[in-house]
Amino acid sequence: MQEESLSQPVTSRLTRYALFLVATIADDERAATAVRSLCPDLSGLVRAVGFRNLDAGLTCMLGIGSAAWDRLFGQPRPKELHPFREINGVHHAVSTPGDLLIHIRGERMDVCFELGMQIVTRLGAAITVVDETHGFRYFDERDLLGFVDGTENPVGRAADRATMVGAEDPAFAGGSYVIVQKYLHDLASWNALPVERQENIIGRKKLSDIELEDSVKPTFAHNALTTVFDGDQQLEIVRDNMPFGEVGKGEFGTYFIGYACSPQRIERMLDNMYIGNPPGNYDRILDFSRPVTGSLFFLPTATFLDGVS
Repeated sequence: MQEESLSQPVTSRLTRYALFLVATIADDERAATAVRSLCPDLSGLVRAVGFRNLDAGLTCMLGIGSAAWDRLFGQPRPKELHPFREINGVHHAVSTPGDLLIHIRGERMDVCFELGMQIVTRLGAAITVVDETHGFRYFDERDLLGFVDGTENPVGRAADRATMVGAEDPAFAGGSYVIVQKYLHDLASWNALPVERQENIIGRKKLSDIELEDSVKPTFAHNALTTVFDGDQQLEIVRDNMPFGEVGKGEFGTYFIGYACSPQRIERMLDNMYIGNPPGNYDRILDFSRPVTGSLFFLPTATFLDGVS
């Protein structure tokens, strides 16, 4: 009997800190070879760094972009893997380069930083880091807009169903798709809004985190537009969003990261946000939050990575 593949720890518990690294791979075979050689060693690096503080709960996810997959592994390829689709609606969702996503989570930033440094040092000139973001939990799971983020994440078996490829693509069962976008907030304009107006934009009470009743919730509310269905079934994803910021630069934002069994789930949410549902009824949070990156990756199973040669 064939042994079941072990997934990457997408649905492991959310942590206080995260390090997000998006990188491109140099255009030569030595670089591709260096990345392939990292794959089976990644789990060992995580164990070695994590062993220094077992309470830190260190985990790492490695995602591969569409063009990079062809260079690294060829055929077969995940059925729905493609570059992030730029969206031109009321607002603009940019598509930016990214061959690798390294998503590191932990209860301490020092272990996240150490693992990131070990990976980047190992790869050396084979990669160029095009975006590095250090995320942190903000008070009681809030984003910098002041609202609790991730309330509707599925848990347990529901999280597995939401994030893991199944029989629809058996060669890659147990893998996941992930979309990342780095949003910068205009906090001065946002904070100038009355709290009631903010709550209508988000679709939740700011203090209590209770969802607004449908009878009073605007159709343009963020949580209304990002709730999508296939018939009667709600299509869920797992978000591991993190606030980030640099006080001296006055740069603050949210790093959106959504894991799903199909990228179409997240793409439908983004279409609703940027184009509107119906068209023109867009997500007003985008009046205050601007994406500066956008990339799509596939996470093969840990078993797949361990077997790369």
